[in-house]
Amino acid sequence: MSESFEMIAKTFQGLEEVLAEELTVLGANDVQIGRRMVSFSGNKEMMYKANFYLRTAIRILKPIKHFNAKHADEVYEQIKAIKWEEILDVDKTFAVDSVVFSDEFRHSKFVSYKVKDAIVDYFREFNGKRPSVRINKPDVLLNIHIAQTSCTLSLDSSGESLHRRGYRQEAVEAPLNEVLAAGMLLMTGWKGECDLIDPMCGSGTIPIEAALIAKNIAPGVFRKEFAFEKWVDFDQKMFDNIYNDDTQEREFNHKIYGYDNNPKANEIATHNVKAAGVSKEVILKLQPFQQFEQPKEKSILITNPPYGERISTKDLLGLYQMIGERLKHAFCDNDAWILSYREECFDQIGLKPNRKIPLFNGPLECEFRKYQIFGGKYKEFKKVTIEKRPYSKSKPND
Repeated sequence: MSESFEMIAKTFQGLEEVLAEELTVLGANDVQIGRRMVSFSGNKEMMYKANFYLRTAIRILKPIKHFNAKHADEVYEQIKAIKWEEILDVDKTFAVDSVVFSDEFRHSKFVSYKVKDAIVDYFREFNGKRPSVRINKPDVLLNIHIAQTSCTLSLDSSGESLHRRGYRQEAVEAPLNEVLAAGMLLMTGWKGECDLIDPMCGSGTIPIEAALIAKNIAPGVFRKEFAFEKWVDFDQKMFDNIYNDDTQEREFNHKIYGYDNNPKANEIATHNVKAAGVSKEVILKLQPFQQFEQPKEKSILITNPPYGERISTKDLLGLYQMIGERLKHAFCDNDAWILSYREECFDQIGLKPNRKIPLFNGPLECEFRKYQIFGGKYKEFKKVTIEKRPYSKSKPND
């Protein structure tokens, strides 16, 4: 077995717990939640698996060095002290990405230049050659993270962000990020036990991610390449074994429905569903939400309606009013989950949410709300629910 080392899985704010759960199930050790990231440890195989299997990670970083620095020259010295011939082949290209939250270091680009200079100078002195810097698709991508004076230099094992699964042929305007869609689905607890409906599915991201979850297909299976494939210690056989192992895949005996009222979106979703190989599981239909009818089977509804960046407030409020009305009349005895941005939109739904989860969709601070839709009056529903409970919690000292 190869040695264990620390890693960092980056994600979106609000998805940290879901990602930690995914890592635990995958068999990672020392799983710890941070802000927009989860740290963990494992060996090389775990690093390959994390890139290949995780649905809610954006990238997997492998820290090379932690150090403290108060100015750029210290950063340069610390980076230059690394044995770079063990990490980077002089004939390969590299790039440096920097994330800086510091009063000492104001410019992240300047930090990147210092790291780059240190690596180039190291090789010049080591063997008289120098590796080339390449901004687009470098062979090796490095990441420097500075929080005040605390610095971490990491290798980026993913390369292109992991949300770029590889199945998306094209997209509608402002498509939902695949990692966010997968995170939302996992938060609901749905794993394929019943039908799933997205009545405003756009380019089909929620239905596709749902199908991959239901069948337990690894999201990395569509990707052309991961950054670690160009590393000096890449183990092709180990990665092939992970890539070709389909023993975890499951049967899915229900259906996923994706509706949209936009013909172009429907066409794009059809291409994407086909590219993801889930045409049997996902049924797409051109249909406005106004025509939504009570499903025959038990279902869960998960959707990301428009928020109004391109719609007038009046039309937007009307849309959310209609969503509430349809849910009340045509989704009885099922759960609906809605991601949205504005409080006044949620108000128009006119239903009391059971849960509110803060989530970021890009820069927008959104909420993911759960609604239990029940026929009849709420008091009746509560009474039945309480009667069905196997026990009621007794108070202390009763």
